[in-house]
Amino acid sequence: MAEQFFMGLSIVLQPEVLMYAFFGVLLGQVIGVLPGVGAITAISLLLPVTFYLDATTSVILLAGIYYGSQYGGAIASILLNLPGTPSSVVTCIEGYPLAQRGRARFALLTTAISSFLGSMFGVAVVVLAAIPMAALALQFGAPEYTMLVALGLVAASLISSGSHLRAFAMAILGIALGMVGSDINTGQYRFVFVPDLADGISLVSLAMGLFGLSEIIRNASKTEPPKPHINLTLRDIFPNRAEMREMAAPILRGSGVGAFFGALPGTGAAISSFMAYALERRVSKTPEKFGTGHLPGLAAPEASNNAAAQTSFIPTLTLGIPGDAVMALIIGALILNGVVPGPRMIVDEPTLFWGVIASFFVGNIILLLINVPLVGIWVRLLSIPYYRLYPVIVLLICVGVYSLRSSVIDVALTLVFGLMGYIMKQFRFEPAPVLLGFVLGPMLEENFRRSMLLYSGDFSIFVTRPISGVLVACAVALIGFTVFSSIKARRKPNHS
Repeated sequence: MAEQFFMGLSIVLQPEVLMYAFFGVLLGQVIGVLPGVGAITAISLLLPVTFYLDATTSVILLAGIYYGSQYGGAIASILLNLPGTPSSVVTCIEGYPLAQRGRARFALLTTAISSFLGSMFGVAVVVLAAIPMAALALQFGAPEYTMLVALGLVAASLISSGSHLRAFAMAILGIALGMVGSDINTGQYRFVFVPDLADGISLVSLAMGLFGLSEIIRNASKTEPPKPHINLTLRDIFPNRAEMREMAAPILRGSGVGAFFGALPGTGAAISSFMAYALERRVSKTPEKFGTGHLPGLAAPEASNNAAAQTSFIPTLTLGIPGDAVMALIIGALILNGVVPGPRMIVDEPTLFWGVIASFFVGNIILLLINVPLVGIWVRLLSIPYYRLYPVIVLLICVGVYSLRSSVIDVALTLVFGLMGYIMKQFRFEPAPVLLGFVLGPMLEENFRRSMLLYSGDFSIFVTRPISGVLVACAVALIGFTVFSSIKARRKPNHS
């Protein structure tokens, strides 16, 4: 393995390839900052460029955009409460409160460190375990995916800092919104009131509305918008030893969660970041601090989504199965260059495979090096008066949402979801479970219906198959533990 990795490293360090790697990660970071645009838009626009590049350089460029956008997505989330990418939605929950307390530089540097360490963990997993993890992923059938998604929805209740029951209600609302569009089996329209909704509600519209526009409405209604203090000392910017120790375990746990979910086709960085946050909140001794700018809640999801961004290439390159739309575009770029991804790719195209893997290592080092000096520039956004920022942010949201499907309805829905998010926050309903339900709901329906078709409606297959049985047990244990904790918490005041 070491020999092949160093062979890949020698390919990436060639001046021309290194230039494309640098351009890819830098463009990815900028794209991640812009709300609603996302890596898929940039990769779609640059796909024609791959005609003029060899397969290795093409994939290195496109992959750099993908994982670079994971870094960039955290910037807008922390500074403006605008998730630049779906996977950075969780970053808003802890990062934005830190920025409001005047610790924006610290939050940005923390995410850069967490992202880098998570990425390095993901690269190590890809190098050491690409083939075994691909084999494990092949063991996941429709029942396993059904139970995996069900476990994710149970974990959604742990994301909210408030009532678990309210969080479940919000997750169900998200599932209902995810059902809008065409039926996956029959093609019949469901809850489609205008033709633009035939393909469903846009994830970007929902995320931008619930998290970005709702925050603008909330702050615009205040007579004195909060002005964070940004004249910080060096000690405030860099995590101290105690904070580094506090971050260490969450980064490790988040990286593990991200590496696992990234290697499963159809999951990806967004789901892994939610799962990492839910896990961190569950294992924490101080869960009440989550939602107020708690360091572990910021570090774990950032490590997770970046680890997932690396390991998502395992099913893409070794099985030829795209984990998401971005991976599908990368497979398209490979096919355009005459390379068919699959189990024989490591043998037939070793320079391409190991060159791409080595580019993850080099690209993440480049990202860390350009992130640290840029922190000061990004944080200057906070010195701009809010009344001047609002029109620009709203314009960026509208352009980003419209550019995705060229639909005015998507822009109108963003406004609706913005008002809905504002009302939800007023009544202490957290928006994060809505988004998780929206992402996971279609996956749950598709795999459940597929399971029922394959096994003639036999529900026992969810518990008789080993992997899905373990996932069922985990979900039941999680519900039991949550109920027990809630009862215990209610009884405490009575004894005091």
